[in-house]
Formats: sequence, C-alpha cells, structure tokens
Amino acid sequence: SAAAEPSSRREPSQPDGLNRGSNAADSGTRPLVASVPQTEPITRPEPRPRLVFFYSPQSGRCRRVEGFVAQVLQRRGNHDTFELVRVSVDRRADLAEKFGIGEVPTICVVEGRKLKRRIVVPRGCKELEHELEPWLH
Repeated sequence: SAAAEPSSRREPSQPDGLNRGSNAADSGTRPLVASVPQTEPITRPEPRPRLVFFYSPQSGRCRRVEGFVAQVLQRRGNHDTFELVRVSVDRRADLAEKFGIGEVPTICVVEGRKLKRRIVVPRGCKELEHELEPWLH
C-alpha cells in the first residue's frame, strides 16, 4: 500500500488565467493591474456666470425685456454663455430682497458668488448688449 504524500498541487486554472482561491503572490503570476499613463489632473470647467432675471409675471415690461435677452443671446450665438435663472419677485421675495431689487425687470450677472453687474429696466437690445459685452463673444 502506498503512503499518502502531501499534495503540492495547485487548483485548476480558470479560463482567464487566474487561479481560483489564490492570490498573485501564492500563484507566482503577476496581478492584473491596468497601467494608467500619468495625465494632467482632472479639472472641472469653470461654471458659467448666472444671468439672474428678476421679473413679475403680471408685467408687460418684464415680458418685453425677456425678449431683449433672448435676442441678444441669439444674435451673438451666446446661448451657452450664461446659466439663465428666472426669479419671480412674487414667489421669491426673499431673493429679491437679498439682491436689493427695487424695480422689475432687473437683470443681475453673478460669477462665482459675486454680483458683477446689475441692469435695471434695460431699454432695449443695444443697452443690454452693451452691459453684457464683457461676457459675450
């Protein structure tokens, strides 16, 4: 009768070349680690400035100025230049107070968390375009 000898047998290989139940150090194979080339750190794009449009739904003048805004942005191809935020002073009196809005329509340009420009009751496209010139391309 043959004496039982300790087995030095490895577990069967899997189709992908990895041994089940063993790690790379035990099996003598190299771990499967993707080599990632060093690249520039991922940076977030600068957030777009906000064009905050304070209005009253009952005001014809506000509707007219909203049309001016659309024309200026469309004419200059600046649809994505600003994040347009419409704020009804009737619904958000707290924001109107925070921004010091005394008359509508008022348009505020906010970059980061800073108020950069306030345009109170613009009279037409030319005035609005002139006021927004630093941001338009």
